Amino acid sequence: MKEFYYELSIAPSKYLELYLDLILSLSHEALEEFEDKIILRSQEPFEHIITGVELFTSQLNEKLNENIICDIKSQKKQNVDWVSLYQDSVQAVEVGKFYIHPQWCEQKHNKINVLINPALAFGSGHHETTSSCLEAISKYTKKGDTLIDVGTGSGILAIAASKLHAICDICDTDEVSIINSKENFELNNTSYNDAWVGSASKSNTKYNIVVANIVADVLVMIKKDLHKILKEDGILIISGILDKYEDKILKKYKDFIIKDKINKNEWITLVLIKDNNE
Repeated sequence: MKEFYYELSIAPSKYLELYLDLILSLSHEALEEFEDKIILRSQEPFEHIITGVELFTSQLNEKLNENIICDIKSQKKQNVDWVSLYQDSVQAVEVGKFYIHPQWCEQKHNKINVLINPALAFGSGHHETTSSCLEAISKYTKKGDTLIDVGTGSGILAIAASKLHAICDICDTDEVSIINSKENFELNNTSYNDAWVGSASKSNTKYNIVVANIVADVLVMIKKDLHKILKEDGILIISGILDKYEDKILKKYKDFIIKDKINKNEWITLVLIKDNNE
């Protein structure tokens, strides 16, 4: 073990979720996500990530015409067993019927246990959007349902559904996410029906449940694909929606009826069904 390690703190004034996505694309190092910041640790300096975050902040301000401030702090520290410290900091999450926890935490015998090791890909149950989707899946998924998780990330939502005995497909435009999802399915001793790199448009199946935890702009773009693969009496669960974009999403999905809405802080998850009167 090296004598020193590097710690990087990234604290944007807004859009923490966007910064998390950026960092996950730039680094495979262990990270901690807090309400107001992200912390990374590595035995190597973080110059390329600092440069990337600074450029991203500048472009975000220019595109959104805002004044987002991102506080970046890099420190060189005396090495300790920071892997153990990191593991101690990761808390398990209890949502609906599920208990989401890393391998180093004990199982809960009165819950459906889902093993997800954080930082492999987005989605460890801690973020409001993931938590809300898990809540919706817990409430609406029945044994034998067909389900597709669009933009699967870590695979956590499909894994949870499979543990409710749903037949699950997964897709993601990021090949690394599909690889990690398959590993997480194996880790949980459960299986998926089909998996592919790409969008939902590649599927010729109609599903009882379609889940898409992405971001509002992408949900607008893929609306037709989601509508096409959903059965007439099916349930559409969409998330990754900041409350300020709710009207934009509802306008695009006007041929759906709101069955349920889950609010967690500034994030919204919508549970929709087709409006057969449209």
